[in-house]
Amino acid sequence: MKLLCVSDTVMPQLESASNLRRRYSDVELIVSCGDMPAAYLDYISSILGKPLLYVRGNHDEMYATEPPGGIDLHNNLFEYKGVSFIGLEGSIQYNGGPIQYTQNEMRMKVLQLAPRLRYNRWRRGYGVDVFVTHSPPKGIHDAEDLPHQGFDAFLDFLAWYRPRYMIHGHVHTWDRRKVVDTQYKHTRILNINPYYVLTVEPVE
Repeated sequence: MKLLCVSDTVMPQLESASNLRRRYSDVELIVSCGDMPAAYLDYISSILGKPLLYVRGNHDEMYATEPPGGIDLHNNLFEYKGVSFIGLEGSIQYNGGPIQYTQNEMRMKVLQLAPRLRYNRWRRGYGVDVFVTHSPPKGIHDAEDLPHQGFDAFLDFLAWYRPRYMIHGHVHTWDRRKVVDTQYKHTRILNINPYYVLTVEPVE
């Protein structure tokens, strides 16, 4: 299954209907890792005729009144054509914004997912196929400045629930020397900012 993943930066090539249809007509889903205008997401989803899944980034306060027309994955286990998704929104708390969390607050959210994911891990060997977040895990693809530091709790999520993939945004990748694709234990972690086509391979 191919996913067109987007975050943080509006890209002119994804605002072109002809380019979208020519290059991305074979994707199954649009997945947003946050900090994206709702109209931009709705446009891509509409042109391609594919469903949208998303989590909110720390700058997505406007979704409270004008959300995009898709499935909010925050604390929400969702399955599409046999592939499962779950998400956690927001960034580290740095200025009191409404979509920001302390390390302890995010740890509680990760713990609260246990009833839904532990059985899947026991049955399949992994709790979910794709873990969708805005922020990265602590020490993997994050940055030293406070707003872009990752969550410790995401490392616990990866250890406990063993997702096959984790995708995030939040940290910009204009410097091509930055590592954006990391294997951590059982999970392939990808910084998809500003956009990336991910092929979710079938389970062997």
